[in-house]
Amino acid sequence: MDSAVSGSRIGYLPDRDQVLMKMLVAGPFGVGKTTLIRTLSEIPTLHTEEVMTETGAPVDDVAGLPDKTTTTVAVDFGRLTLPGEVVLYLFGTPGQRRFFPLWQDIARGALGALVLADTRRLAESFEIMDMVEEQGLPYAVAVNCFPDAPAHSAEVLRGHLDLHPDTPLVLCDARDRATSVEALIALAEHVLHSLPSLPQEQR
Repeated sequence: MDSAVSGSRIGYLPDRDQVLMKMLVAGPFGVGKTTLIRTLSEIPTLHTEEVMTETGAPVDDVAGLPDKTTTTVAVDFGRLTLPGEVVLYLFGTPGQRRFFPLWQDIARGALGALVLADTRRLAESFEIMDMVEEQGLPYAVAVNCFPDAPAHSAEVLRGHLDLHPDTPLVLCDARDRATSVEALIALAEHVLHSLPSLPQEQR
């Protein structure tokens, strides 16, 4: 086999026993999903970003997002290996309502979702959480701490978001690898705890 091809395969495919998990990175428009996947992925990421135009202005509310110039129109993709040989395949989903049918297609086969939230626009997270719950997916909420966003304690945010006591809530900065990894670890642990036990012969 050609060495370049072999190296590419090693970079993308597992060569040992690993736990492979498809995860969604969901959240409203402009909450930092693409940034988080870029920050975390151990492989070159796939993005389907397009420059925002005046045509989309009536449907894409950029209030509070002065630097927002592009938007995901299909999917972001990356991969991260966590301790214990848990490999997360990360699928970032569009946050606008008009892409919800695509969101549902991307969600097929996922084991869980990391829902990003912004304290400047917390109410916009409810619709996303409802969609995740309708798909029957366990999820964790990661509040992306933008520099100009109001700061609240985790306890206050949990109350505002009306989260179930078992739903993990973490604070992160999508630009910071350490806090973003912590958010994904919280999700992975929650998902593994939620999975039904396999029969003894399948373990």
